[in-house]
Amino acid sequence: MRMPEDWLGSRWWRGAAAVLAGALPMLAFPAPSWWWFAYVALVPWILLARTAPTGGRAAYDGWLGGLGFMLAVHHWLLPSLHVFTVLIAALLGALWAPWGWLVRRFLAGVPSPGRVAAAMLVLPSGWLMVELVRSWQGLGGPWGLLGSSQWQVEPALRLASVGGVWLLSFLVVTVNIAVAVLVSVRASRMPALAGLVATAAATSAAWAWSPRPDHDGDMRIAIVQPGVIDGTGSADRRFDREEQLTRELAGQNVDLVVWGESSVGFDLADRPDLARRIAGLSERVGADILVNVDARRSDRPGIYKSSVLVGPHGPTGDRYDKMRLVPFGEYIPARSLLGWATSVGKAAGEDRRRGSEQVVMNAGHGLRIGPMVCFETAFPDMSRHLAEDGAEVLLAQSSTSTFQQSWAPEQHASLAALRAAETGRPMVHATLTGVSAVYGPSGERVGSWLGTGKSTSAVYDVPLARGVTPYVRFGDWPVHAALLILAALCTAEGVREFRLRRTVPSPRVPPARTVRESPARPGR
Repeated sequence: MRMPEDWLGSRWWRGAAAVLAGALPMLAFPAPSWWWFAYVALVPWILLARTAPTGGRAAYDGWLGGLGFMLAVHHWLLPSLHVFTVLIAALLGALWAPWGWLVRRFLAGVPSPGRVAAAMLVLPSGWLMVELVRSWQGLGGPWGLLGSSQWQVEPALRLASVGGVWLLSFLVVTVNIAVAVLVSVRASRMPALAGLVATAAATSAAWAWSPRPDHDGDMRIAIVQPGVIDGTGSADRRFDREEQLTRELAGQNVDLVVWGESSVGFDLADRPDLARRIAGLSERVGADILVNVDARRSDRPGIYKSSVLVGPHGPTGDRYDKMRLVPFGEYIPARSLLGWATSVGKAAGEDRRRGSEQVVMNAGHGLRIGPMVCFETAFPDMSRHLAEDGAEVLLAQSSTSTFQQSWAPEQHASLAALRAAETGRPMVHATLTGVSAVYGPSGERVGSWLGTGKSTSAVYDVPLARGVTPYVRFGDWPVHAALLILAALCTAEGVREFRLRRTVPSPRVPPARTVRESPARPGR
């Protein structure tokens, strides 16, 4: 096969380059020391889109880059979803097609200072719209948002308390735009540099202005992580191991014990013997125990995943049913059409049922807790609403047992740092098989992670805090600001097009002339 002379201009080579460029940002997620890479990871993708010969080609580069991004962020799903992973990535990748077009619209050729300034507002806003749309639960949820790569950067966590993960994504894209202009367009370097300086100044001001959480005592919270238990009778054997690990916590002055997702495989109303055993553990340890029941309910049809609080006298009546389910993992969208996914992957054989509202529980010792289950920790609005409702500690019960050999457990545990920083409330991330982690009100790590596969328990002195962060008070204001910026762009483009149509002169039509026929000559 003959290689094209202009390999970048070739449709196939350019498409492959777009996919690889879109996958690059993934490198900023799994390795904590690579957080800085997020600020340059989009540059190859931006350079590719800005040099596209047409707007349609730039949109195509945007789509293929989005395909690469989604494949890289969700590659650990391949063993479970197989071909569906590629299909979902291709569908969601189309969300970046308009973003690719915008990149060319503002950065093609030699952009003027005005276009560079506009690009540093419009392009991050366009990226936020992509993240907002794909954050809808039915499209997979907000897993792998670009801003979440900054989960252990202290200044970034401080900014998360101001505008959440959305503000971090906006700033990361802004820096990438400026760097792309600096390295590719010499004539536009000064406005790009000015944009970087303005971004740094605004970021520094926000960092200095944002309030710090006020320390308000400590609570001793224990995590019970039974480890990997597979095979026949795994639910019973897991319960026995959790019981053993919890019994060892006696005498350690624990205020609350947290078990992981699906830690109890039977409805406690159907198995009063298990309820009595957990109540006995609570009395022995001197603290309530938050378990997670993954079973068919006895009081209503269907299977639920529920956080259930159990005290010395049995279940306290506080119960939270998981609201946001994992597509394909816990339910199959449009099962009548896509039900065949169960034959080619590890898709849910039966849809789980959803809860209807979030719950703040009184866990004894004056502690109010806000539980979430697994996938729900990816949604910033859920932890924000729990903080608004008075939760002093955010709790996540997770499993990730299916993905032990991937980076998913580490990434999932890292999300708790962002949720803690956003709300100014500590967060406990308890899993069945690791990684389990605890973070303080500023998103700082408390103690050590419980690594994947380990069967153990640990007690953490969790610092409490009071006060309300700007993000809890004002919500997703960066998203609203991005919507206003894009609305202003659309208005400006509409006005410009209208003026062009009015100022273009109408084509001159020559006046009609009447041609008279000459009279016939005599004799002819």
